[in-house]
Amino acid sequence: MALNETADSAIDPSNHAINGTPAPLDPGLDHARLDLVALLDRFTADTAGTCETAVHGLFLHRILHCGGPSHGIQTPALGVIAQGSKRIMVGDELYVYDPMHYLVSSVDLPVMGQVTGATEDRPYLGMRLDLDVEEITKLIRDESLPPSTPTDASRGLYVNRLGTSLLDAVLRLLRLLDTPEDIPILAPLVKREILYRLLMNGPGARLRQIALQDSQTQRIAKAIMMLRQHFDQPLRVESIARDVHMSVSSLHHHFKAVTAMSPLQYQKQLRLQEARRLMLIDMTDAATAAHRVGYESASQFSREYSRLFGAPPLRDTRRWRETASA
Repeated sequence: MALNETADSAIDPSNHAINGTPAPLDPGLDHARLDLVALLDRFTADTAGTCETAVHGLFLHRILHCGGPSHGIQTPALGVIAQGSKRIMVGDELYVYDPMHYLVSSVDLPVMGQVTGATEDRPYLGMRLDLDVEEITKLIRDESLPPSTPTDASRGLYVNRLGTSLLDAVLRLLRLLDTPEDIPILAPLVKREILYRLLMNGPGARLRQIALQDSQTQRIAKAIMMLRQHFDQPLRVESIARDVHMSVSSLHHHFKAVTAMSPLQYQKQLRLQEARRLMLIDMTDAATAAHRVGYESASQFSREYSRLFGAPPLRDTRRWRETASA
């Protein structure tokens, strides 16, 4: 399957350029990036993997080895990298981001992700801040917020260049981990500023769409929620379209615009990821896992599983368990 690398991710880290246009040098931004590396390195010094922090919704990452690609659900979040880089695949589109760029997802998306450029001497360092749609809604209702140009439903994930104003707010949120007594009062204020910066920067209009009442993106978000709640049931697109007040053709069109896949492809990825979780975590056998996620044909399950994960269920789970044991 061919990969379409999006315009958002046309990155040339070697000369700090996007789409062939050299970025202006910003000494303040470079200094802030060094601060970000130092903070994340210090806060994750005793961690390998992901750790939750005292700030609700803030997670820190320290990855020592690149490893293979992993599959999961990308929930609404802001991703910032201090060191290293990451590849995210949505449908057949590839997004790449690094310390020069941040990633935003506004809806739940099945993705394949892979950390690149990570070693024990120079680990991948990053952070994720979960985005609260209710807080976005409150902010866009503020009369003081500058209006944005209305847009149609568009991809629920994007990469944009990191600027000083956003990075400064991210650093202040991280520094609150040194003063836990300040977190209950100051963290909500800094989070609100981060949301404001995201809404006002680059493709921020996409983020607004998820919170606008009756926008096409919000309707697709509701359709996604229905699919996630009933992924093991037969797909009834007509019923979903009726519940979100869209025609079937409109649902298909806007669903693909937001998720880069059709409702059926989305459901298929949800089923296969849950089946993999059942086999790896709950030690369920392949036939039982396939049945529990809604497959009636074991052979169809095996074919589609191999297509997504690169190996049949038994071989894939054995490989992951051997890796974990090592």
